[in-house]
Parts: sequence; C-alpha cells; structure tokens
Amino acid sequence: MQKVRKAVITAAGRGTRQYPASTTVQKEMFPLVDRDGITKPAIQIIAEEALDSGIEEICIVTAPGDEEQYRRHFRGIAEDLLPSFSKHRWALEQSERLERIHQSLTYVEQPSPEGYGHAVYCAREFVGDEPFLLLLGDHVYISGDGARCAAQVLEVYERYGCSVSAVKQTPETLLHLYGTLTGARLGDKPPTYKITELVEKPSLELAYEELRTEGVPIGKFLCFFGMHVFTPTLFECLQYHLDNNLRQRGEIQLTNSQDMLRQKERYLAFEADGERYDTGVPFGLVETQIALALNSPMRDQMLASLVNIIAQSGQHLRGWER
Repeated sequence: MQKVRKAVITAAGRGTRQYPASTTVQKEMFPLVDRDGITKPAIQIIAEEALDSGIEEICIVTAPGDEEQYRRHFRGIAEDLLPSFSKHRWALEQSERLERIHQSLTYVEQPSPEGYGHAVYCAREFVGDEPFLLLLGDHVYISGDGARCAAQVLEVYERYGCSVSAVKQTPETLLHLYGTLTGARLGDKPPTYKITELVEKPSLELAYEELRTEGVPIGKFLCFFGMHVFTPTLFECLQYHLDNNLRQRGEIQLTNSQDMLRQKERYLAFEADGERYDTGVPFGLVETQIALALNSPMRDQMLASLVNIIAQSGQHLRGWER
C-alpha cells in the first residue's frame, strides 16, 4: 500500500457568494485569526492542516490569474521589509514557516469553471499514480479532542488501504448543501461504512427513500465532510465523465465519479471527529472566525465579548419594540 504523500486543494471557485470582496481578493485569501492567535488566509490554514498531518507535497488548483497572489503570500516577508519586523520574532518565525510551506506547493490552473470534478481532474498530472488527500480551499476544520481531521482521514486509509471519505451526521434541513451517502457499517472506532449509494444534494424525499443509514438518528444523514483520500482510479472515473460530457447542472461533478468509483473498487466512509466550517459564504465566514477564536488562547475574551454583544443587542431590540 502506497503512503499518501500528496494533497490537492481546490481553490478555483469564483467566490460569487462573497461578492464584492471576492472581486479583489480570492475567498481563499480572506483573513482569519487562527487557533494559535496568528492572522492567516484560509488557504494557509488548510495547507497547514495537510502538512501537519504528514503530507509532503500540495497542489493548489487555481482560477486563471490567481496563482501570483498565492505565490506572493507564501514567499514570506519581502527582504526590503525585514528591518520593520526585526523586533518581532514571532513574525520572522511565521515568515520562515511560510517559506517552508512555499517549498511544498505546486499550482495548476483550471482554465474554465466546469465544476468541482473538473477542478480535481486538473491535478491529475501532479498526483500521478499515487493516492492523494483532497481538501477544499474554503473549508476550515476543527477536530475534537484527538488528531487533526486530515490525520484522521489518512489513518483510516492506512487501516483499510482503499479510497475513503470523511462524513458527518448532518440535519435533514442541510441536505441541499451536501453530497449524501449511505452504507453498511464495518467498524465502530471511528464509525466506518462501505458506501452503497451516494447522491449530490438530494431532495428530502429521495434521502428518506434511499439514503437512510442504520444507526444514524432519524432526521440526520451521512453527508460529505469535504475531506477524502482517493486512489488514482478516481481520475479514470473523471476521465469517463469528461470524455462523454456527463454533466449535472452544466458541470462535471465529483459526486458522479465517486459513485462510479464505489462500483469499481472498495470505497469507504467514516464519521470524522470534528467540525467543518465553510468560509465561502457570509455566515460561514463569521461562524468560522468565532469557532477558531473559541478554540484559541482568546477563548475567555471571546466568550466575554459575545455575552456583551448579545446583551447589547437585546437592549436595542427592546428599545425598538417600545
């Protein structure tokens, strides 16, 4: 079984839901204060998730013209600015970290917006004949008490030696946002399933008819977490859909190739211990920052601030009611 050395991070979306900010800065470059108290763009937090979990090389799939902005960030502090940072050891350490990340990065361009599956396919040459970790460039993950979420996916792959996707029990009201699956239970630590059916953003009626999973409470379904380890067979499935122009809503969807993959070879899902946060939508960006702050050294300050904000909001509401 090959070790997973490579990761692909898709960052080619046009950020329409974050307009107008996304017209000047890619949504993956929106700043967040991370759990260590350092302000970073979302794409750096995702890259660190992969590298801290044992990944050696990362490919970022970009939209046309976006690569240079990523390169500028990961080069660290420009030489002419170093004197300004000479008294800030923490900043110099962060710059050195950026340089190390930079050494691990490769970029490929998705020339036109043809869907998530097409974006992943653009990294085929980088991946070659190896298994790879797939991440979203605008999703931030916070694990439970154990290992990082990416490390969990890699551990399950190493245990079973096949493609694996992280999933999360998700309320039925959110099914319109996620690919959803069902399967036969294989193990309990973590809960692991052999995937038997999966559908991209199913209707509630379809979900109850075909996607109920034994042991998952009524009202919840197993939805993709946004992290996967795939064997190179996935690219054969993507190639088939591209060659035959098999699209949904005009795009090459990853989910269709995942469904084909599970019919060709063993493909598992497991329930990740952690939470996912989507920075690609306005509420998700706010939610992500609050979650990061509550898991950082600023936790007590953040809690006190939230209580104060809620109290002040309540006073304003009572004033309006009068």
